Amino acid sequence: MLKLHDFISKVILALIDWVYPIFKKMMPLQTFRYAACGGANTILDITLFFVSYNYIVQKQIIHLGWFTISPHIASFIISFCITFPIGFYLSRYVVFQETTVTKRKQLMKYFIVVLGCVLLNYGFLKLFVDHLGWYPTMAKIVTTFFVVIFSYSSQKNFTFKGAA
Repeated sequence: MLKLHDFISKVILALIDWVYPIFKKMMPLQTFRYAACGGANTILDITLFFVSYNYIVQKQIIHLGWFTISPHIASFIISFCITFPIGFYLSRYVVFQETTVTKRKQLMKYFIVVLGCVLLNYGFLKLFVDHLGWYPTMAKIVTTFFVVIFSYSSQKNFTFKGAA
């Protein structure tokens, strides 16, 4: 398993670092790595949201006994369960790999920041879809813009503080 992890992180780093020279004058390497990893995970998140909303949840309200989940929130939960661990992996082993903080402590900090992102996602999706009547996938894309700004500053200055 360790060999697979080393292989995956080296391949991802090699690919990102191969493209980096094009962006070298615009941003430092770490910022580019964050943008590349975060961008890929965001595309995965939006794709999973779209697929979940249209094909898994099928735009239907989910009834769980006394609890009801709207289709766009259920789709968000599904995509989150997949992109959360991928995001942590990419942040720890690709973007902020120089950190000396223990994995457990980082995971807790990462979870706190992601919890903030979840609350922002929930709030913006409720606002855009339920109150403003936007189409859920478009609302997710706009929401992601705001959440990414919060996430990058929080990850850099809190979760992975001390990384290069």
